[in-house]
Amino acid sequence: MSEFHEEEVLGKAYDGRLMRRLLRYLRPYRGRVALAVVLSFLTSALAVVTPYLTKVLVDDYLLPGLGGRISPDAAMSGIHQIAIVFAVVLLAGFAVAFWMTLVMQRVGQLAMFDLRMEIFRHLQRLPARFFDRNPVGRLVTRVTTDVDVLNDMFASGVVAMLADFLTLTFIVATMLWMDWKLALTAFSVIPLILGVTLLFRAKVRDAYRRIRTAVARINAFLQEHISGMSVVQLFNREPAARRQFARVNRDHLIAFKDSILAHALFYPAVEFLGVLAVVLLLWFGGLRVLGGALELGVIVAFIQYAQRFFRPIQDLSEKYNILQSAMASSERTFKLLDEPAAVLAPAAPRALAAPRGEIEFRNVWFSYAAAGADGAERDDWVLRDVSFGVAPGETAALVGHTGAGKTTLIQLLLRFYEIQRGQILLDGTDIRELDVRELRRHFGIVLQDPFLFSGTLESNVRLGTAGIGRAEVERALEEVRLAPFLRHLPGGLEAPVVERGATFSVGQRQLISFARALAHNPRFLILDEATSSVDTETEVLIRSALDRLLGGRTALVIAHRLSTIQRADRILVFHKGRLREQGSHQELLGRRGIYYRLYQLQYKDQELRARLASATEAGAPLPADD
Repeated sequence: MSEFHEEEVLGKAYDGRLMRRLLRYLRPYRGRVALAVVLSFLTSALAVVTPYLTKVLVDDYLLPGLGGRISPDAAMSGIHQIAIVFAVVLLAGFAVAFWMTLVMQRVGQLAMFDLRMEIFRHLQRLPARFFDRNPVGRLVTRVTTDVDVLNDMFASGVVAMLADFLTLTFIVATMLWMDWKLALTAFSVIPLILGVTLLFRAKVRDAYRRIRTAVARINAFLQEHISGMSVVQLFNREPAARRQFARVNRDHLIAFKDSILAHALFYPAVEFLGVLAVVLLLWFGGLRVLGGALELGVIVAFIQYAQRFFRPIQDLSEKYNILQSAMASSERTFKLLDEPAAVLAPAAPRALAAPRGEIEFRNVWFSYAAAGADGAERDDWVLRDVSFGVAPGETAALVGHTGAGKTTLIQLLLRFYEIQRGQILLDGTDIRELDVRELRRHFGIVLQDPFLFSGTLESNVRLGTAGIGRAEVERALEEVRLAPFLRHLPGGLEAPVVERGATFSVGQRQLISFARALAHNPRFLILDEATSSVDTETEVLIRSALDRLLGGRTALVIAHRLSTIQRADRILVFHKGRLREQGSHQELLGRRGIYYRLYQLQYKDQELRARLASATEAGAPLPADD
């Protein structure tokens, strides 16, 4: 249940520290916010005008005209004038309210655009360690759902609450000014209103907490089961999955029903108390009218004021829920924004204008959890005192059992993680003295599971790099032997690529990732098990392209294919986080050490296929891959 803990915590209904931080996003639009505040004053002021006009119409024209105290023409003229003023006030109120809503909705959207951009920029700078411990679904919720809640507060919360408070203030002041005794009669139901509101707030607070928790569980369940639908269907898990989903879905239903019940009781209760206030006004005010102590128009105006008085109270209860949700969302959002960035830029970053291509690991130690809660270092090192060098233009193959630290070396070299001890140098320069963008600009990487973005084939090769034109893209695809595939592909370079490149085979995606690396022409090349997912025929297609890709570049290759390892200039053998052996393929076999045992367990069965693949390149038929 811990993964839903963040969704359950509500925090304070109002936190001044969080609110001050949120209001900073309104600073670029403070002119529009000031305009909205002025408009809220106008809206609140206009709200008290029409009931008073009704009082003037009744007391100054309608009753005197009926009683003969003024002439019928004077009464009709006065009524016409009041009607015109009434219409003007209504139109003005509509225009001001429309303008205020439009301004604040635009401000809310602009502020949330800025906040989403800031969150996305920050996510791009966070370390790989952060993504290891935070599920994608939670991060997506921060950028979407939580930001939408904050938009509700900016667009419909802050200024709207101010308008409601001003409306209440103006109504109370006007009623006290017109007749304080009658005003106190109307206000006598306020304690009951406050009691109902406090009860509603407690009930709806609990219901909203349970709704958010249920929604988080539904999202997590759907994400997991849709991603693994093939496994669900393969093992006939559909009925069991439906039963599990029914349980989490029912929790959401029950919580929402409680929320509906709270609203269904609150609003009629406020309406009932509002009518009770009108009854008291009619009773108490009617007696005073009959006694000649009060004019009838005052009672008519007070009835309208009473109806308008309770509407902002209902609105403020809703705004309270928005404010409470916004505080919880802002706390989660700012917790994400306060997460330390991945790599601290050096004070005076050095540049690699024309790198020679030398890589050196010097006494490198690394642990994914190098510091405990007490700050003490833990003894679970993934790499232990690793030292080696790769000369410019040399290809070094990294081999070892799973968990030996091969992929970790690559992640440290690209500064996805920071080492705890030792140094990593490029051309003699510590990589911590380089700007991380400058560092990664010189590297090309091909992963075991290539990632393609939604877009086009060309955009996936270019990746937005301005210096790569269409000609370079076509040349790179041709170099990796994708030219025949490209000619038969509808749309060619403009062929659409769906999410993760699902319409391409594993081999095609891998070839596209090779073309991507080739088009960017890096000085350093990293192949992380780049051919382990392709069949023998595809491997033959890319072998000659690999020779051109590796030519003149310094390369680190993590490979499970014997053919790739044999082509390396040097093989580095890792075991339990340490560099145990290094040398050529034949040298290491002759030592009969760790590499020899790896060869016997993992590579020996590939040797025959490698020889047959070489024969195929010479024109012999290609046997089927095992």
